[in-house]
Amino acid sequence: MRVAVLASETDFDGWRLAARAFRLAGVAPGEARFVVGEDLQGGLFDAAAGEGESALPDKARPLRVPQAFVDMAHDVVLHRTPDRFDLLYRILWRLQAERDLMRVRSDRDVSDAMDRQRNVSRASHKMKAFVRFRQAFDEEGECWVAWFEPAHRVLARTAPFFANRFTTMRWSILTPDGSCFWDGKAMSFGPPAQASDAPQEDEIEEFWKTYYASTFNPARLKTKTMQGEMPKRYWKNLPEAALIPELVAASAVRTETMVGTPHSEPNARLAKAIFRHNRDGAFEEGFSPSNLDELRHGVQACRRCPLWRDATQGVCGEGPPRAKLMIVGEQPGDHEDLAGRPFVGPAGQLLNDAFREAGIDRDEAFVTNAVKHFKHEPRGKRRLHRTPTTSEVTACRWWLDHERALVRPKVVLTLGSTATLGVLGRKVTVTRERGMPIPLTDGSHALVTVHPAYLLRLPDEAARRREHAVFIQDLKRVRQLL
Repeated sequence: MRVAVLASETDFDGWRLAARAFRLAGVAPGEARFVVGEDLQGGLFDAAAGEGESALPDKARPLRVPQAFVDMAHDVVLHRTPDRFDLLYRILWRLQAERDLMRVRSDRDVSDAMDRQRNVSRASHKMKAFVRFRQAFDEEGECWVAWFEPAHRVLARTAPFFANRFTTMRWSILTPDGSCFWDGKAMSFGPPAQASDAPQEDEIEEFWKTYYASTFNPARLKTKTMQGEMPKRYWKNLPEAALIPELVAASAVRTETMVGTPHSEPNARLAKAIFRHNRDGAFEEGFSPSNLDELRHGVQACRRCPLWRDATQGVCGEGPPRAKLMIVGEQPGDHEDLAGRPFVGPAGQLLNDAFREAGIDRDEAFVTNAVKHFKHEPRGKRRLHRTPTTSEVTACRWWLDHERALVRPKVVLTLGSTATLGVLGRKVTVTRERGMPIPLTDGSHALVTVHPAYLLRLPDEAARRREHAVFIQDLKRVRQLL
């Protein structure tokens, strides 16, 4: 029996080197054994890796495997089953004679390995969804700490997601397998931790529970589906999970109450506007909102273009009714469509950070979109963004013009070409006109820049930093105009 001692439970490089040596030496799968250092218990006939192996150099005996196997092995090593290294070596052994083995998904070994790969991928996805940071303080100030128990050893694989998502935060993720630390610039890893090492609660947790309870819809509850997406094994570390039993128990009563509650009647003026629209197809005839509340109600009944059919709701602007700055985006995204508020998703978070960097208070700005309904294309469980057409922007411009007339901003910042079309009524090349004040007929000025989503889509880090700096310069010009 040949034995290879690995440095850790996720030592892929150590397994790869040992497996290569075993295969070149002709060590059959049943004669190869892989153990983690501290778990080594020598058997009567065990021999350390290297004893009795062929002395031929590696270059004289090439060993090639498909890239699909290498990718799969990277994931399977993270699985918690103790025989994962043996399974991978068995597939490696067979690949030398069965070159197309990775394509035979009905094969027992390949199918088993692919199942474990999917389990690891699922564990990584759940980690992204269910890590909950709690506020803490150390000698450097505020930091955020989370305790998480992943189904498999996916900490190192998943940690870069949090570094990209929470770049400006100092955070730590503690797990039974190890710890990860981000100081805002670099990532480091440490030893395993215990639940008691993380904060047990913080002030923000109550706000999160309130939000979760308020968005819980008893009429759409499907318990089995919910537990499939949010397995019970994660509940003990989720603040909102403490509310689930009570919310589920009360769902039937709440549903009956919702169904039995009479619908609220719209105000008479809005009812007449809806009637005229259904009769004549021209919503603006006979209806002109005198305040932002009337405008919001009107948007919910708008049928000026077909986008209302697939959207959850119309999303109007929000902010001070007499704001000096109006920010116009393209349209609501998936997050905004569900929340009913503009710029609450990733692009909104980037915009908030950029405002702080440029010295602008977003709370003093009125934020809206050129198009009020979410245009998307269903793709499985996802809803993929689609750019509104010129006719859709033109149809919705009636609402945007009324928003501008009610708010009367001094400066209108347009984010991207669609937003600029909604404000100016003409197509523009953003790179050509960005950063230059454009006089508007009401005495205000428009300033064109890119949409924050553009910055999020840039694949190159250097390009993101360069474009981000230009974006901040545009915002500083806005501050000067104000």
